[in-house]
Amino acid sequence: MTTATTSYADTPYYDTFATADDDTLRMPLPTAEHTDRPADRHSTGLVLNPTRLWTGGLATAAVAALVGLVGTLVIRVLFEHAPVGASAAHAVNAGNAGLLCLFAAVAALAATGIAHLLMVSTPEPLSYLGWIIGLSTAAAVVLPLLSSVPTAAAVAIAVVNLVIGLAIGSLVVGTAMSARRPATR
Repeated sequence: MTTATTSYADTPYYDTFATADDDTLRMPLPTAEHTDRPADRHSTGLVLNPTRLWTGGLATAAVAALVGLVGTLVIRVLFEHAPVGASAAHAVNAGNAGLLCLFAAVAALAATGIAHLLMVSTPEPLSYLGWIIGLSTAAAVVLPLLSSVPTAAAVAIAVVNLVIGLAIGSLVVGTAMSARRPATR
């Protein structure tokens, strides 16, 4: 192997790899003082407060469950007064409302868990969280439309799922932002 003919020892902007032997091609390494990034590029000076994150996640679960309950109650009232047919009116009953509330609460807690995981492990965690929640909401909106439920009931459930997803997304992202605090040194 050939060695580099340029001596990087004379260059003030680079350090060479100290343990390289004569058969190693010496490549320059930028020093910390001559880069535009700090030495630890993942350090933002912020620390996650998990208690604040998870209490916000529990509150989000309560809000999501209540959004599901109110949404199904509004659908039931509308279907009583609108000529949509008996099958559409029966598609949204008390049992389905309870399941929707339960799934909404579980989805909020899952979003909080994903937020916690992303905030301790990835750069730009809120960008990834937004995409994950947005795509999950899109799936929750499309799923009722693919089922054998009458069209009016499927559209109504899809709208409720959309509102639940928007509530979870905005509240979990807001909670995650407020759960970050400056690191004390």
